Amino acid sequence: MRARAVILAGGEGTRLGVLTAKRAKPAVPFAGKYRIIDFTLSNCANSGVFDVLVLTQYRPHSLNEHIARGRPWDMDRSFSGGVQLLQPFKGRQIGDWYKGTADAVTQNLSFVTAGNPEVVLILSGDHIYEMDYAVLVDFHQKQNADVTICTIRVPMDEAPRYGILDTDEEYRVISFLEKPANPPSNLASMGVYVFDTKALDKVLTIDQKRRNSNHDFGKDIVPYMMEQDYRVFAYPFGGYWIDVGTLDAYWEAHMDLLGRPPSLDLMDRNWVIHTRSEERPPVFIQAGAMVRDSLITDGSVIAPDALVERSVLSPGVYVGPEAVVRESIILTDTYIEAGAVIERCVIDKICVVGHNAVVGEICEIPGDLGITTVGKNTYLPAEIKVGRGAVIGADLRPEDFNGRKELAQGAELGIVRKH
Repeated sequence: MRARAVILAGGEGTRLGVLTAKRAKPAVPFAGKYRIIDFTLSNCANSGVFDVLVLTQYRPHSLNEHIARGRPWDMDRSFSGGVQLLQPFKGRQIGDWYKGTADAVTQNLSFVTAGNPEVVLILSGDHIYEMDYAVLVDFHQKQNADVTICTIRVPMDEAPRYGILDTDEEYRVISFLEKPANPPSNLASMGVYVFDTKALDKVLTIDQKRRNSNHDFGKDIVPYMMEQDYRVFAYPFGGYWIDVGTLDAYWEAHMDLLGRPPSLDLMDRNWVIHTRSEERPPVFIQAGAMVRDSLITDGSVIAPDALVERSVLSPGVYVGPEAVVRESIILTDTYIEAGAVIERCVIDKICVVGHNAVVGEICEIPGDLGITTVGKNTYLPAEIKVGRGAVIGADLRPEDFNGRKELAQGAELGIVRKH
C-alpha cells in the first residue's frame, strides 16, 4: 500500500475559547499527557502509514515543537517518507492563507502527489478516535472508488452539524448534503477521506479555477464528484469518534475516558497512542488524599485530605490540602492552593487558583453544561468565587481583578473579542 496521509492541522478553533488563544486546535492538550493531534498521528503509525504531511496555519509554533521530526511516532525517517510540516506561503502564482480544506491541499498539491502514491488520506488533526487506515484503504481499493468517505451514526439533533449521506446496498453514496437544516438521516461524514491520487489531482485542479467554490471538501469537492459520476463510496466506522471542536465536546470526551468501561481505552497496548513526553517524577498522592475515577499524569501531587473526583490532571498539577477538584480538566503545572474548590472547569497551563477560591459549579441544566474556563498563566486571587460558565482570559494577575471577590455566572474577564 503506497499511501500518503495529509493531516489538516491549521484550525483556529475559536469555539474552544481560551484553550486556543495561544495555540492551534490540534495542539490543545488532551487526556493528561497527549495533544489532540496525537490520535491522528498514532492512527497513521499504527496503520503502517509513515508518509505524512501536516498542513499548519494558525499559531503553529507549539504544534511544530511538539511534532518536530516525528520521532515518537517513528516518523523521523526520509527514505520511506516520514513527517513533513508545511505552512502557508506567498508565491508568484499560488499561495496565501488557506481558503478552505480543499484549498489547503491544493496549495501543497506538488508535495501531495510527489512520488505518485496510490492513494491519499485526507485527515483532520482535531478528532479523537482510533482507526486502522489499512482496513479503510483496503475497502476503498476493493470498491475501485475514486473517493471513500468515512461515516458514523450521530444523534439526530446533532446531524445538522455534519455532511449527511445516503448509500445504496453496496455503500455507494447516492446523496450528500453538507450541514442540512433538516437532515434526512443521521449517517454523517467524519471528515476523513481516502482518494485515488489521480482523481484528487484532477478535481482539485478544476476546483481551483471555479470562482463560486468555497474550496472545501464537504461543500464543494464531494458534491462535484457526485455530479460528475465519480465513484464515491462510504466506509461505515463503528468505533468511538468525536470532533472536539467545542468546549462542551472537549469536556465530554474527557468524561468518556473516565467511564466504566471507557468509551476509548487508552490502556490498550495493541493500539498505543504515542506522544512527545517530558521527563517527570512519579505521581505523589499523600496521606488522607482521595482520588476517584480520575486520570492523574506524571509529576502531579495530591496533598493531604484533598479530593480529586472524575477529573483529568495533566503533568505537574498540584492540588493543595483540603482542596476539591470535581469533573474538571486541569492542564500542565497548574497550582491549586489549599481549600480551593474546582467544579466542572477547564483550567489551562501554569495557572494558580488561590486558597479557598471557589471556581465553577456542577448544576445539571439540560443543554447547558456550564463549564467554567480559565486561560493560560492566570492567577486567581484567594477566596474569589467564580460562577458556572464564566470565562477568564490568559495572563491575568490578582490585581487585574480589581479587588472583586465574585464573578457572576457566565461573566467574562480579560477576553478580547474580534470585530
